[in-house]
Amino acid sequence: MEFPILLTVIIALALIFDYINGFHDAANSIATIVSTKVLTPFQAVLWAALWNFAAFFIAAYIIGEFKIGNTIAKTVNENFITLEVILSGLVAAIAWNLLTWWFGIPSSSSHTLIGGFLGAALMHAFMMDYHDVAAAQPGLGFIETFKEAFHQVTTQSVVKFDKVIPIFLFIFMAPVIGMVISIIITLIIVHLYKKSNPHKADQSFKRLQLASSALFSLGHGLNDAQKVMGIIGAALIYYHVEILHDPVYLNIPSAGRFDYFAQHYLWVPLVSFLAIGLGTMSGGWKIIKTMGTKITKVTPLEGVSAETAGAITLFITDHFGIPVSTTHTITGSIIGVGLTKRVSAVRWGITVSLLWAWVLTIPISAIVAGVTYLLVTLFS
Repeated sequence: MEFPILLTVIIALALIFDYINGFHDAANSIATIVSTKVLTPFQAVLWAALWNFAAFFIAAYIIGEFKIGNTIAKTVNENFITLEVILSGLVAAIAWNLLTWWFGIPSSSSHTLIGGFLGAALMHAFMMDYHDVAAAQPGLGFIETFKEAFHQVTTQSVVKFDKVIPIFLFIFMAPVIGMVISIIITLIIVHLYKKSNPHKADQSFKRLQLASSALFSLGHGLNDAQKVMGIIGAALIYYHVEILHDPVYLNIPSAGRFDYFAQHYLWVPLVSFLAIGLGTMSGGWKIIKTMGTKITKVTPLEGVSAETAGAITLFITDHFGIPVSTTHTITGSIIGVGLTKRVSAVRWGITVSLLWAWVLTIPISAIVAGVTYLLVTLFS
């Protein structure tokens, strides 16, 4: 099947975003294993990339569905999804990701993508309403037309809050869950190994870190690759329904279209998981330094605790189909192991800066996507 140019560009940009997500976000899964010198940076990125890609087979053939991709595709009311909306959201997400990567800020690629999608859809709805109001009431001035259009947007359910609210809540809940689990795991391990030879115990935990980092990389692949798959899915579903008027898609209830897409476009999740793995192999050293050393100094024992706690959190959220930030999750887990030593072991100045980046990611991405949508429609 030959796709229109715009749809092809969207798929290409989505996979570029996925690749960028790899070197931006997947550094989270190797930061502790590098800082504890269990693996060299090169060995670590290869290890993480392998498990990022292996997550495809877990999702496709063991879990049997892509819940997070489904959630992402349905964050916006399908009546307000167009190819221009999706393109604008992707451009904004890529721009914010590259900016935060350049400054070494571990912001969330996931929330960047979601914020861009929401912002572009809201701007699309606003522009449609603005033109409708202007046509229906030509005597109104700019301010009055703007106000009326804005009011109409607020009544149209552009955003599916049943999908979006859990995503917002887990901006804060995911790191807290990771932190609590890591504290519990650390305390249990310390109790079990309190009479062990320190050197032998340290060597044991270095070997265990290979397993814990693999689990976290697996969770990262399950979580983040599906988000790009969800965006591509939204574009392809729009193409089949609104452009081709494909009777197969039209006869499937809206809630079931994504599952049908995932079955018949299996190459989409395959290349999504592959792209994030390739991105991981490209590194992300500035963020590794922040995650692995600046928040708190991490030992092999604490690396095992943090990565295991992060992996458990990601597996739980994947089970419930809630997209979360792997950055937030591993940060909370690292803070948790720091707190088991003493509160001052956590460098709270760095942590507060990260928190601000997390809070601002969605609104800034939404604003950039809205402006991008205006430019796209202006020149299209």
